[in-house]
Amino acid sequence: MAKKHGKRYRALAEKIGANGTFAVDEAVGLVKEAATAKFDETIDVTVILGIDPKKGDQQVRGTLTLPHGTGKTPRVIAVAKGEAATAAEAAGADMVGAEDLIAQIEADEVQFDVLVATPDMMRLLSRLGKKLGPRMPNAKSGTVGPDLGRIVAERKQGQIEYRNEPKAAVVHSIIGKASFDAVQLRENLVALMDALQRAKPSGAKGTYLRGVTLSSTMGPGVPVDPSRIKGGGA
Repeated sequence: MAKKHGKRYRALAEKIGANGTFAVDEAVGLVKEAATAKFDETIDVTVILGIDPKKGDQQVRGTLTLPHGTGKTPRVIAVAKGEAATAAEAAGADMVGAEDLIAQIEADEVQFDVLVATPDMMRLLSRLGKKLGPRMPNAKSGTVGPDLGRIVAERKQGQIEYRNEPKAAVVHSIIGKASFDAVQLRENLVALMDALQRAKPSGAKGTYLRGVTLSSTMGPGVPVDPSRIKGGGA
């Protein structure tokens, strides 16, 4: 059964659909206007890239600490021993452990948003590769390293990971909450787009940033003109 939307939603959707793409500030305003739920809606962004996701040398992946964070403090757990475990705990990790924590993860006894680990623990974690999928710690995503205290602190401060979908030239990410002001959302979006531009594969041909859409959790998508996303307003 199709979901029924209220008059406000339908009016905004019609306005958006009749205007093609929007400049950043106007798009942000529309997304905030559409975020009328009783909770603080997340502001999402979907980016269509001019890459061939079937080619190994055209994968886009990286990490970024948004200027204004994400509006959410993620639950970060760390697999480590010794000094690294102590550093992770001091940095605010929600859980720290080694073989015991791995067993809990395997048994679905612990919930988390981000899993980080030291390189020496990856051999033990490897058996959970299929279970964890994209949540498996990875050096490319910045979730594996010897300085676990720094890694945990960055994730707690609003560091995000961006990556194209395994078989699609699409990146999904968040840029904050509806409670953020327009400047914060714009600056977070600009930071993400700059990071994606820097991550452009050398083999990508033609137009690289092909489409950008903003939306709130419960609101309609608002298409943004990629050529008008830049610092200082657009």
